[in-house]
Amino acid sequence: MQKVVWFLILLLVVLHQDNWFWDDATLVFGFMPIGLFYHVCISVAAGAVWYLATIYCWPKELDEATRAKQEGDAA
Repeated sequence: MQKVVWFLILLLVVLHQDNWFWDDATLVFGFMPIGLFYHVCISVAAGAVWYLATIYCWPKELDEATRAKQEGDAA
């Protein structure tokens, strides 16, 4: 799953370079410029990829070390 997350990160980096909507006057939902809508979608996708990264790529050792330290401090 780590490779999938890395691929999604690289895909977001490539998709973030959006030169094709700069001169487009199309409105989405009747009020939002398509370039702004595109960036909203990229931001939501980045949040989803970050969530996947924390679930599947976060080192388990860090959580265990933090728990052990907190239990040691509590005693």
